[in-house]
Amino acid sequence: MKLGVRMCSVGLAVWLLLSVGLLIAAPAFADTLSDAIQAGIESGRLDPNAAPGFLGIPGGPQVSYVVGFFWAIWVGWIFSSVGAFGGIMAGVGHITVFGLGDYAKSFGKGHPLNKTITDSIRVSNQWLVGLSAFISSLNYYRMRRLVLPLGICLALGSILGSYLIPVFTAGKINLREYLGYFGLVVLIIGGFLFYETTPRGQARKKAAKAAAAAFEKSVKQKDSSAALEQGVKVLSWSPAKVHFTFFGAEFSFTPIVPVIGGLLIAAMASFIGVGGGFLFVPFLTSIAGLPMFLVAGTSALTVLVGMVISVTTYMVSKDVPVHWGLIGVELIGIFVGSMIGPRTSKYIPDIWLKRLFVVLALYVGIRYTTKGFLGTSWLPPF
Repeated sequence: MKLGVRMCSVGLAVWLLLSVGLLIAAPAFADTLSDAIQAGIESGRLDPNAAPGFLGIPGGPQVSYVVGFFWAIWVGWIFSSVGAFGGIMAGVGHITVFGLGDYAKSFGKGHPLNKTITDSIRVSNQWLVGLSAFISSLNYYRMRRLVLPLGICLALGSILGSYLIPVFTAGKINLREYLGYFGLVVLIIGGFLFYETTPRGQARKKAAKAAAAAFEKSVKQKDSSAALEQGVKVLSWSPAKVHFTFFGAEFSFTPIVPVIGGLLIAAMASFIGVGGGFLFVPFLTSIAGLPMFLVAGTSALTVLVGMVISVTTYMVSKDVPVHWGLIGVELIGIFVGSMIGPRTSKYIPDIWLKRLFVVLALYVGIRYTTKGFLGTSWLPPF
């Protein structure tokens, strides 16, 4: 426990150092934001005498730090439990709970404030996921539930994708377009993962099913030593093939496949402003054939690399602003939730972890696809 706390403290320190570095660039952010605010005043959409709200925008939404803290605990827990939906749930909070989505949309397509707030939402989501990914990676590695070679290969591929998308899309995406694509991608993934929970889908994953059953048995017997002794063991690691075992089941993969997969997934994740776990999870369960008990940690390691690159690129290269007070409070909540997740997920059966993923994917997908492309959501907010 002490080791886990110490490692997580290091993770928090690293994330805070990144915060300090980006704060140094604050004057540039202020210039970009002030230009957008000035455009709002000149167009008559802002009252310069109104009380400052989100991002200091006159008349902007007043965000509750208390709500942000507790919502962030949920975000940290869900991401660290299933290796996904951290960024998406952070997005639900920023877009819907705080009302930033409708506020950005109110300025109309093409308005600088619409684009600035949309970019800020994307980056804010990634701040939360980045810290959760760091904490989750360390915790799962200590529990021997992280496939390090696979995570590294995915991370290598994600570097390029996480850099290119901010460069080409920052300041060019309107809120409605963002919502629609955000929801559509999630909906497709949810449908695919639903198939994998069916008997036919389960039958294709014999090794994963056997490993999951053995792990669940050790948890029921409260045999913590078995969980460590039979955790992930890398048998061989080469450019051609990587072999490893988990609870008696043997797995293998060709490194080039996750490298390419990481590039494509990170590009899409950076575009919609999330961590990408909801894309890495189906990759790890369907293509790599892993049980869900290994997916969360491996996904978290990959997401971490992408988040550091994407956040830095958005904020340093494209001067995207964030609401630092809200982000600071949310990061504390993320820390709490991310410490709880790895310690509770082992008590949830493999199939139910996947079903939890599916339920959230279908809900979020339908809600934001209809809101983005049809203008109104078919489902109510949380």
